[in-house]
Amino acid sequence: MDALSSSLLDRAAALIRDADALVVAAGAGIGVDSGLPDFRGNEGFWRAYPALGKARIDFASAASPATFRSDPRLAWGFYGHRLALYRATVPHAGFALLKRWGEAMPNGVHVFTSNVDGQFQKAGFDPARVHECHGSIHHLQCLAPCGDAIWEAEDFVPEVDADACRLSNEPPRCPHCGGLARPNILMFGDWDWIERRSAQQAARLEQWLRAAERPVVIELGAGTAIPSVRQFSHQVIRAGGRLVRINPREPEVPTKLDVGLPAGALEGLSALAARL
Repeated sequence: MDALSSSLLDRAAALIRDADALVVAAGAGIGVDSGLPDFRGNEGFWRAYPALGKARIDFASAASPATFRSDPRLAWGFYGHRLALYRATVPHAGFALLKRWGEAMPNGVHVFTSNVDGQFQKAGFDPARVHECHGSIHHLQCLAPCGDAIWEAEDFVPEVDADACRLSNEPPRCPHCGGLARPNILMFGDWDWIERRSAQQAARLEQWLRAAERPVVIELGAGTAIPSVRQFSHQVIRAGGRLVRINPREPEVPTKLDVGLPAGALEGLSALAARL
């Protein structure tokens, strides 16, 4: 908390107080305080999945349609483990703070996230006000695909041999053609992701933003390696919004009007809550 100066916190709190709408922009780092891995680099990924580390299978290889085609039990071992983990995870207290601040604003709150874990919906955010730009692990599609159908994964309960990172039970099937199903997530080297659900979410967010006069983005845990979330935050700034960036390693902000807090998500939000 030493790095969070009073002046930075006061400036960030002032931006939030002045806003009429809250945009929560979140990358993988927001989930670390809930106990989720953020897959930062191969070493971090292999610590979370030792079997893949032993086989020297990196994140980009495991998270690809090609692996679903060549070794579906390995691919579903990885994604099945993640699905079970996300279902069991309890969102940390920072989610409730964001929800409370946003709901107190005239135009409410909307979420933009590159995370596929469904933690915002689990924390009580309105699902109609969440844009998952990379899709959702809680939804499935046909691997082929045979059409553009997307359906919920709630009936699939993965049984995973964690030591081998392999699915033990039967993988989910497409209800339309009987072929292998996969998560409705944008993977690496992925030309078959069905974007329809995410595109509908994006349209709702864009329409909502047009009604906001003084939006503030609180961006959490979004790095520069895959900059989807940062690019979105900067779009809001260019349209007249302001930014509070909470990031322990890369807190720099693009303008002097915005504020960067060098902290983890829960630490930064808790410090802001004391000011608000």
